[in-house]
Amino acid sequence: MRKIVTFLWFDDQAKEAVDLYVSLFENAKILNESYLTESVAKAAGKKVGDLSTIDFELNGQNFTALNGGPMFTFTEAISIQVNCKTQEEIDYLWDSLIKDGELISCGWLKDKFGLSWQITPEILDIMMRDPDAAKADRVSAAMLSMDKMNISELEKAYKG
Repeated sequence: MRKIVTFLWFDDQAKEAVDLYVSLFENAKILNESYLTESVAKAAGKKVGDLSTIDFELNGQNFTALNGGPMFTFTEAISIQVNCKTQEEIDYLWDSLIKDGELISCGWLKDKFGLSWQITPEILDIMMRDPDAAKADRVSAAMLSMDKMNISELEKAYKG
């Protein structure tokens, strides 16, 4: 049993979403699927045997996607942050997730399912925690001007 799991409520696109997410990460896999039983299908107004949940893992992080219906949707208050080593990784994930999605800003986007993601460089956290407040402020200002994170621009701001 997985102890802590991020649970994601989709209308009826859980399979499509999980297939996308698993395709984007090297260390990713679908762990389990469950289907609606008669009593749950009846309560949900769906068919017995329809896909209910998918347990999956992205780089060691546990998730469950639920086809729960339209009554709940995602908000920006919850997001999945991905810390990237390279600009190529940022570009790949950003371009893959933003397709048919929505730009937020500062490395944040909503995918086509409405789930918010933060695609950020690992180095950003180090630069933002620098004891030199002027460096951290320059990085903050640069970050606030960006949609997709640009490592070289952040490093330029950091160096002054």
